Amino acid sequence: GKLAAYLEAELKVPVEYKPVIDYAAAVTAFRVGDLDLVWFGGLTGVQARLQVEEAEAIAQRDIDAEFHTVFIANKSSGIKPIKNIKDLKVLKGHTLTFGSESSTSGRLMPQYFLQQAGVTLDDFQGEVGFSKSHDATIQLVEAGSYKVGALNEQVWKSRVAAGNVDLKKVELIWRTPAYYDYHWVINPKVKERYGDDFVERVQAALLKLDPNVPEQKEILDLFGATKFISTKNDNYSEIEAIGRKIGKIK
Repeated sequence: GKLAAYLEAELKVPVEYKPVIDYAAAVTAFRVGDLDLVWFGGLTGVQARLQVEEAEAIAQRDIDAEFHTVFIANKSSGIKPIKNIKDLKVLKGHTLTFGSESSTSGRLMPQYFLQQAGVTLDDFQGEVGFSKSHDATIQLVEAGSYKVGALNEQVWKSRVAAGNVDLKKVELIWRTPAYYDYHWVINPKVKERYGDDFVERVQAALLKLDPNVPEQKEILDLFGATKFISTKNDNYSEIEAIGRKIGKIK
C-alpha cells in the first residue's frame, strides 16, 4: 500500500493496491483490465503485453538489466562448481528442481542455458520438479529431495546473508550470464481516463523514487531496489524468443 499512496500523491488520481495470488492471475487481471500497472517477471511481462495491444514496459529496478540465475547443488551430489555453460552437461543423471513454472529466473532462463549446453529436461533423473518458489527450491536442495536447483540470484544472496542457508549441505555451483527480468508494465487504457501523457507521468513518478528520502527508501526496499530505471518492450525480445522456443508463449 505504500507505493499506492506515493503514486496517488504524485499523480493526483486514486490508486488502489490489489494483491494477486500468482503469475497467471496477474496476467489475466491485466488482460481483462482489472489491473492498470503491474510488477511482472520477464516472461509474464511479455505474456501480458502480447495480450494487450500497446501495453508498455516502463520501468525496472537497477538490478534488472543485469539479472542472474544461480544453480545450487546438495554437497552429497559430488557436483563441483561449473566454469562455463558447456560444463552444465555434468548435471545429466541428477535430479533437478526449478521454481515456479512461469518464473523467468527460476525456470525460463535456466532451461535456456541448459539447452545451450545440449542438456534437455529428459537428461535428468526422473521428472524435473517445480517447487513453486525460490525459497522452496533452496529447502528442497538442502534436504536432498533434489540434488540440483535453479533460482533467482537475489533471493539466494539475501537468504545466505541472513544465515538461512545451511552451506554445509548446499552450495552455489554456477551463475548464469546476465539477462533482463522484472519490470513495470502499464495498460494503455489509462490514457483514455487520465490523458495522453499519463504513461510518462507514471514512469516519471517511479523513476523519481529516491533512496535518500526515508519513506521512498522503504518502498524501494520492498522491491529490493536502490532505484528504478527506464526500460522498453524491446529489452524483452530475447525472453519472448526463448519463451516461444520452450513452449511458454504460444
